[in-house]
Amino acid sequence: MGAMSQNPPSLRPDLAPRLILDSPRREGQPTIGMVSLGCPKALVDSERILTRLRAEGYAISPDYAGADAVIVNTCGFLDSAKAESLDAIGEALRENGRVIVTGCLGAEPEYITGAHPKVMAVTGPHQYEQVLDAVHQAVPPAPDPFIDLLPASGVTLTPRHYSYLKISEGCNHKCKFCIIPDMRGRLVSRPAHAVLREAEKLVEAGVRELLVISQDTSAYGVDRKHDLSPWKGGEVRAHVTDLARELGRLGAWVRLHYVYPYPHVRDLIPLMAEGLVLPYLDIPFQHAHPDVLRRMARPAAAARTLDEIAAWRAACPDITLRSTFIVGYPGETEAEFQTLLDWLDEAQLDRVGCFQYENVAGARSNLLPDHVPAEVKQDRWDRFMEKAQAISAAKLEAKVGRVMPVIVDSVDEEGATCRTMADAPEIDGNLFIDEGFEALKPGDIVNVTVEEASEYDLWGSLN
Repeated sequence: MGAMSQNPPSLRPDLAPRLILDSPRREGQPTIGMVSLGCPKALVDSERILTRLRAEGYAISPDYAGADAVIVNTCGFLDSAKAESLDAIGEALRENGRVIVTGCLGAEPEYITGAHPKVMAVTGPHQYEQVLDAVHQAVPPAPDPFIDLLPASGVTLTPRHYSYLKISEGCNHKCKFCIIPDMRGRLVSRPAHAVLREAEKLVEAGVRELLVISQDTSAYGVDRKHDLSPWKGGEVRAHVTDLARELGRLGAWVRLHYVYPYPHVRDLIPLMAEGLVLPYLDIPFQHAHPDVLRRMARPAAAARTLDEIAAWRAACPDITLRSTFIVGYPGETEAEFQTLLDWLDEAQLDRVGCFQYENVAGARSNLLPDHVPAEVKQDRWDRFMEKAQAISAAKLEAKVGRVMPVIVDSVDEEGATCRTMADAPEIDGNLFIDEGFEALKPGDIVNVTVEEASEYDLWGSLN
């Protein structure tokens, strides 16, 4: 996105990809810039806002100088991410001067206006109409019905060959370290037919990979009592298993993110073994010691989780398991941390991210006793990542010599950057092709032979 800021990857393992904007401007057309911070769920919100604005006749600017006003879609998950959002707002004010703030941090308008009183408007997460009203007031629309046509797939901020597909908002969990339910509310699932229709349009527009996201993908449809929607001459249930099956029939890669390990997750594994859904699960385990999990107000069944992982791998040997963890949670003892390291040794997860715990304004965990000193948190993070890196290196080394499909993300004069089925964009590793790549283009899915491996990435050659 040029000069516009984003939260650095060190703050958010599930960081949204960089914006990719390409919108030619006609003479006299009002233009809006967008800074999208935080996770892919926020990126989907940004896409929806820009799609509406594009339909109303606005052009989309990739830089501050070319924008009549700038929308900053903020992150409010961690205090450090909040600080980064305030920095991005400040940068937008300095570089442009006309700034509208939305997103998770917008749920605390006084926090924003206290730091930046010159912002033009502040709206909360997924308040699309209020954002549009603020834009209309700051930069009146000037539509041309003969020129301004809404693209069939809407405005996308990711490369054209993959797209995030948000299936619900909110979360019913009450984890003590998290304020997402306070900001985004309880679970609200989209109707199954609406999700599938959006996915179908994306695939028809050339999307080769659908990344399914929500705060709690496994719980999809619980709030709707798993109701039925009309679809393709029949009906489809608002349930993650049924939704995944139907998405898999559209012909694109389907990758599932933020899947809590409820018992019914095991019903997804046969779909992965059949090839309908990518053999990839992104599951936020957070910790392994039952006492820490209880203090987090999360299910404390790490041993049974190991049994589930073993069952998943037995049914689908190629499954890739990704997770995030928190070290240094209030009260975490050295023995509890060692339990986490031992659990990781046994679980042998393929992809792992890790946060050092930090207080978040409004989170109940702030009030817990025995907060861990910063130097201890750093030491535990270093030890955890050292073990995770060693596991990742061994897993990738075992792939050398295998032939596997990859999706091409980008091509330049030095080579092609690709991803295997085991790699989500921006948060996992890459596979690089540095010979015979000239005919490749983004979105191609090709077979490669893996020739080299590092701790996180692979190198290969076309078959």
